[in-house]
Amino acid sequence: MTKHLKPADYLKKILTARVYDVAVESALEPAKNLSRRLHNKVLLKREDQQAVFSFKLRGAYNKMAHLTPKQLKQGVICASAGNHAQGVALSAHKLGSRAVIVMPTTTPQLKVDAVRALGGEVVLHGDSYSDAYAHAAVLEKKQGLTFVHPFDDPDVIAGQGTIAMEILRQHQGPLNAVFVAVGGGGLISGVANYIKAVRPEVRVIGVQTADSDAMLQSVRAGKRVTLPDVGLFADGTAVKLVGQETFRIARGLVDEFITVDTDAVCAAIKDIFVDTRSIVEPSGAMAVAAVKQYVAQKKTRGETYAAILCGANMNFDRLRFVAERAEVGEEREALFAVTIPEERGSFRRFCELIGELPGGARNVTEFNYRISDSAKAHVFVGLTTHGKGESAKIAANFSRHGFQALDLTHDDLAKEHIRHMVGGHSALAQDERLLRFVFPERPGALMKFLSNMRPNWNITLFHYRNQGADYGRILVGLQVPKADAKAFAAFLGTLGYPHVEETGNPVYRLFLQT
Repeated sequence: MTKHLKPADYLKKILTARVYDVAVESALEPAKNLSRRLHNKVLLKREDQQAVFSFKLRGAYNKMAHLTPKQLKQGVICASAGNHAQGVALSAHKLGSRAVIVMPTTTPQLKVDAVRALGGEVVLHGDSYSDAYAHAAVLEKKQGLTFVHPFDDPDVIAGQGTIAMEILRQHQGPLNAVFVAVGGGGLISGVANYIKAVRPEVRVIGVQTADSDAMLQSVRAGKRVTLPDVGLFADGTAVKLVGQETFRIARGLVDEFITVDTDAVCAAIKDIFVDTRSIVEPSGAMAVAAVKQYVAQKKTRGETYAAILCGANMNFDRLRFVAERAEVGEEREALFAVTIPEERGSFRRFCELIGELPGGARNVTEFNYRISDSAKAHVFVGLTTHGKGESAKIAANFSRHGFQALDLTHDDLAKEHIRHMVGGHSALAQDERLLRFVFPERPGALMKFLSNMRPNWNITLFHYRNQGADYGRILVGLQVPKADAKAFAAFLGTLGYPHVEETGNPVYRLFLQT
């Protein structure tokens, strides 16, 4: 591989790159809602609109279009976590070449299926890109194939650089910074080479997740650093070791690096959906997450930023996790463990306090409780917030009013596991009746339930999670004396909320009933 090309050489290679046989000039769209919220203009470069839902086909095709007829006939091989694989498979199909794709075993099934559908021969090997790369090098020699590197190749870098060429052509007004997700560094190397050659005043900002920051660590160390492990949430940028050429370019041309966490990426996926009605993959949202972080840290207003949405190969079953974490990532939801006295009326008093919190009313997004102690109760509660930094103030307010509170908003154990595990058997839940209710999602629905209850009916279990619908589904355990059976039936009738009694459900008997 030719190394150490000068910026002028890269500029020429980008201007003459062959990408448009397979790629389209993707749109550069304003994110109107996000721009309004941030008081800065945010432009989204829609690489999710490409045929393989990623920018990767640009570099792959440009590399393969420069191969000799003999090399194409012999076939190509690559190692990839998915998006580059699809780019190589599509390019090989277009050029009539065989393509062997080595993918980590952790690659989402969506991407594996997409590569096979394009005619690629998939070989699954190892847990990361680096493992797959080592195996691909063995197969390359054994079968006489040409290796198409996902990032550390001048032709691949030049192909990706055509994105920057389009951005500067599509937006010729003021542009303060371009935000680029970084895995191995091919995309940011192409973007930085073009922007610094044509408009050097525009800042190029690299974005990595905190658990896959090989490029940032390498730049800081002044040499390439190999990570022992990489996070797999943003699998498109999960690279243990960046390229030699991409490291050289990034070190010299990238102005700044920002790291973002999982919650921030989930929130950015939601922001992009709100503005575009499209769902990008985690790596595709990293640039937007970084724009938000940059604005918050530097307090900018009236500037213009471009964020490259580099991919949209999202597994559908990941959406549940993304939706769960997006509200917390934006800090539009705060989570708490609250201790309340186990006595009549304390639950209602706590709910009334929520409605009286400083800064205006907040909706309860989650409430998990199971009776377990005769003196005190521990509840897991989620509340909507009006902005970042409110959770600590809310926890302090609870404590001032006699409800000891622990802020769990930034606790990964609580967010990933504990919220789903509150409950179990309880010796105190004698004569318990279990009911599923459908509550209207409006203020006052819970208080109506509590106000109509008789004081001697004790709540022993409460589970609720806002799912974004017009109606909330709630599971309630109540100790109702047998003598109050008629009164309880009348209460249910007056309440008017659809309900199903589950006291006889075998699942209840197995996991909740003593």
